[in-house]
Amino acid sequence: MAVVSLPELKSTISVVHPDELSSETQQTSGSLRMSAIAAMNGIVSSLWAGIFVVEPSAKTGIHHHGEQDTVVYVLEGEACVRWGNFGEHSATVGAGDFLHVPSWLPHQELNPSTEHPFRWVVVRSTPEPIVVNLPDDFWTPTNPNL
Repeated sequence: MAVVSLPELKSTISVVHPDELSSETQQTSGSLRMSAIAAMNGIVSSLWAGIFVVEPSAKTGIHHHGEQDTVVYVLEGEACVRWGNFGEHSATVGAGDFLHVPSWLPHQELNPSTEHPFRWVVVRSTPEPIVVNLPDDFWTPTNPNL
């Protein structure tokens, strides 16, 4: 029987506890992002991951994530996500749903609940979070960017 030797492992499993999440990451008005898997937390990875929260009756500013694809798992609550040339498309997501936001897609999250926040687990396709906040009138037809 041949003996197979494995390369020396130089990696380790990282655990981030809730009290170790950091809000020292790029933000969008109306929401709170907290990083978990990130270089700033001492974790080297090809991905970024964290928690995203929008309080009752709040909405985020219109934004996109540049070259990053984003995958979301809805932990709790319900959200309406808008996108399109004028924000004309929308989808509602709730606890247990997954959501994919393609790179460069302007979007906005709204919390229809007057009582409960919504909370998501977010994973992005690059190690540093990219948040490009757009003007409030971005979806207004008179905006020359359209």
